[in-house]
Amino acid sequence: MPSHRIREALLAVAIVAAALVIMSLMIWLRPAPEIAEPIRKPLQVEAMVVAQKTLPIILFTQGTVQPRVRTELISEVRGQVVEVTPAFQAGSFFRAGDVLLRIDDRQYVAEVKRAEANVAKAVSDLAMEKGRAEVAYQDWVKAGKPKYRSEEAKELALRKPQVAGAQANLDFASAELERARGDLEHTVIRAPYDGLVQAKHVDVGQYVSVGTPLGQSFAVDAVDIRLPLPENRLDYLTLPENYDEASNTPLPVTLSLTINGNTEQWQGDIIRTEGVLDEQTRVLNLIARVVDPYGLNPDTPAERPKLRIGSFVEARIEGRPIDKLVQLPRHVLRAGNRVWVIDEDHRLRDRKVQVLVSEGDVVYIQSGLEDGERVCLTPVGNVLPGTQVADAAAGNNDTPVTGTTDGNAP
Repeated sequence: MPSHRIREALLAVAIVAAALVIMSLMIWLRPAPEIAEPIRKPLQVEAMVVAQKTLPIILFTQGTVQPRVRTELISEVRGQVVEVTPAFQAGSFFRAGDVLLRIDDRQYVAEVKRAEANVAKAVSDLAMEKGRAEVAYQDWVKAGKPKYRSEEAKELALRKPQVAGAQANLDFASAELERARGDLEHTVIRAPYDGLVQAKHVDVGQYVSVGTPLGQSFAVDAVDIRLPLPENRLDYLTLPENYDEASNTPLPVTLSLTINGNTEQWQGDIIRTEGVLDEQTRVLNLIARVVDPYGLNPDTPAERPKLRIGSFVEARIEGRPIDKLVQLPRHVLRAGNRVWVIDEDHRLRDRKVQVLVSEGDVVYIQSGLEDGERVCLTPVGNVLPGTQVADAAAGNNDTPVTGTTDGNAP
């Protein structure tokens, strides 16, 4: 082998050996790596301190506002409609006794005149028969009170049947006069109460007969709302269930309606129940009443909104108080009636509770929580028991503390 080839091979071996020596020195002289402990930050939550209290069960239901009295106006006479007053328009308010419309009364005025003439004639006929009866009696006395074969013959001689017939004719004529006057009165349709016209079916010039619908109206002194309540909620209320409304003790109820983000409220009373459970839905309808829904009474505050017929409202009913209850926001309750409780080490513990009732946005806990314990109010998702938590408002993520709220959950 040529000498220059040998020198090149030795040089390559020397370079590789030097590189291995340098790499070994670098590995041997490198500093030991620092081991950093991972920082585990606790979950930021809100909590409340459990305090068992005597609380009323707040129940919620819904219903539609209905008129207390609804009337279908029907014609009791026949004739042409000759006048419709401004009060008889759909949406118009009226007072009791206001004239709504008039029907042509000329025929009925004539009927009254004819009936009055018949009564006058019947009075005259009765007076004449009584006079003839008196004369017949005097003749009977002068004749020595003769005996007749029958009592009927005696009464006929004294004209008693004729007097009775004349009296009957007078009674009939008087009844006909009352009927004619009633028909004449019915040609003027008057409002039966303070109310509002819901619909108008006739107008001026239209011919109506007996039984023709004229319109619809309803009273505005008060409205009723049928509020369905499930059977398993009835024990929480003291319901007015007497047959006589006057002997019932009303149960207060708050009605609300939200339109375009604005919530309006009215105070009313549950005055009775319908008394029968629906066989299919197992609910009992409560009847709530609100007085002066349209604010027509001067004693009603002017700022109170109108509660219109047909409005769909929500009802809030305060039930009887129950001892040793804990009220929590409904979202805190997890599947299986479980909640997260925070222990003294600020860790989450799974706890099963007994729910008395869940209504609206709250849930009432009957057992499973003790005074002084802390319940996590913040949804924490899928976490494991023992997860450490902290209050976001504390400002120190390294210190596992929990925030608390006083008393009941909002």
